[in-house]
Amino acid sequence: MHTLGTGGGRTLIAIVYHSAYGHTRRQAEAVESGVQVVDGAEALLVPVEDVEQNWDRLMDAEALIFGTPTYMGAASAAFKAFQEATSRAVMSKGYRWKDKLAAGFTNSGAHAGDKLSTLIQLALFAAQHGMHWVNLDLPPGNNSASGSEADPNRLGFWLGAGAQSNTDEGPDTAPPASDLATARHLGQRVAKTALQFVRGRDAASAAVRTAS
Repeated sequence: MHTLGTGGGRTLIAIVYHSAYGHTRRQAEAVESGVQVVDGAEALLVPVEDVEQNWDRLMDAEALIFGTPTYMGAASAAFKAFQEATSRAVMSKGYRWKDKLAAGFTNSGAHAGDKLSTLIQLALFAAQHGMHWVNLDLPPGNNSASGSEADPNRLGFWLGAGAQSNTDEGPDTAPPASDLATARHLGQRVAKTALQFVRGRDAASAAVRTAS
């Protein structure tokens, strides 16, 4: 049976990410801020470099949101190393993430940048753990004469949150505000879904106990 995250009975949402230059870190922080606006949810932001000392808390999370830059059409090597480490740390100990929620986000220098390939990889990774994938649920923006680069989901992804950072800009100015708003939306959506999931599961368990 899964447990609620620590912190006054709040539901724990973990954001596990890699960022080499700081752009994906800003995206991850925006996801975190989206989680934090949901009453009853607690965000845990974990760069892959700090995963080893956070395995116990990652096991307690009701939802995990995975983030990585897209390099050469795939997740970064550092994030891939984290994925492979879960085989030993998570799968071999009884599929500890089974039936939990998952979502994903990614960033690259180009507007498309083959980011969909990375999001699919993240969804497959979640499926290997028996997790339930939460999509973005945000209509694509910037796809009409009245649209603009300031629209949320300006890059038009459905599977997860995409961001684009100009290669000649640092993380102080990239990714742009619209992509960060998209990331916040993802964090908020996952947090709300996790709360619904936990409350529904608890209600079902209570009904079974009453019937027995």
